[in-house]
Amino acid sequence: MIATITLNPSLDEHITVHKLVVGGTNRWTQRHVYAGGKGIDVSRAVYEMGGTTMAYGFIGGAAGRTMEILLDEDGVPYSFTPVGRETRSNFIITDASTSQQTRIGAPGPRISQSELERFLNKIRKISPPPAFMVASGSVPPGLSAHIYYTLIAEAREHGIKTALDAEGQWLKKGIKARPYLVKPNIREAEGLFGRALPTEEDIIRAALDMLDMGIEIAAISRGKDGIIAASKERIVKAVSPPVGVLSDVGAGDSAVAGLVLKLADGESLAEACRLAVAMGSAAVMTPGTELGRRTDVEMLLPQVEVQEMTLKERARTTFVMSSKS
Repeated sequence: MIATITLNPSLDEHITVHKLVVGGTNRWTQRHVYAGGKGIDVSRAVYEMGGTTMAYGFIGGAAGRTMEILLDEDGVPYSFTPVGRETRSNFIITDASTSQQTRIGAPGPRISQSELERFLNKIRKISPPPAFMVASGSVPPGLSAHIYYTLIAEAREHGIKTALDAEGQWLKKGIKARPYLVKPNIREAEGLFGRALPTEEDIIRAALDMLDMGIEIAAISRGKDGIIAASKERIVKAVSPPVGVLSDVGAGDSAVAGLVLKLADGESLAEACRLAVAMGSAAVMTPGTELGRRTDVEMLLPQVEVQEMTLKERARTTFVMSSKS
């Protein structure tokens, strides 16, 4: 089972307008509402692929109840901890004339100490232990920036593999607890190390630097250029075929779902990256915060190009791939 933790979930409303007029009246042509948040997106993606999952996190108010209804309709299992304040709402506006997206986010409800304790007690009682626990996304007001460190450290003590997908201070502090898997994008990895990563060699070096921090697998997502991942044995590069992009929301979360699904089954890092890239690419083919469809993932899987080398081989050569690189 893949357990996901979303400390700051959101009710995501995606609105499409013919042409966005700033300061004027806009009428939407399409409107969709989704249960959002990075961990919840991972659970949705795992469920779509036939995996077993449970989404954990905080939920409150009418927006929170709407999220539960939406997840019930989709069949995605959840076990949320109720809080006294309203779950945040996020808005995504797509300008159909330019395909550009404008996102308006909220900080989220303030979490009290008693609410945090109820949540932690629930997480500590998960039985049987999950194959992976995925912690991802932002942290709401009232919680320490060390919260991911606490969750990951406790999970490690109980032999549970963890995956961390966060940014900024939450990534910097959480990674010190040595999660099994870390999946930043390039911007997040640059923030972690305080340096630019303009080339594939720079990205590989950053992934290997994460391994030196005690991480078992470091995967850096590169948008349309796929993923570069490293373990203590090998480096893997996976690249998707070109696809039509409707929205990049949820692509990184779908990639995390693909990684943990394969790693939980004991499959190779190469196959985990193949599924991750296929799921991420399928996600961008759908509008708003809708995630990838299983049929699209299965169509893309054989088209994903995967290259791998051992660390010994890396000392003698570098990745050379087709013009997709």
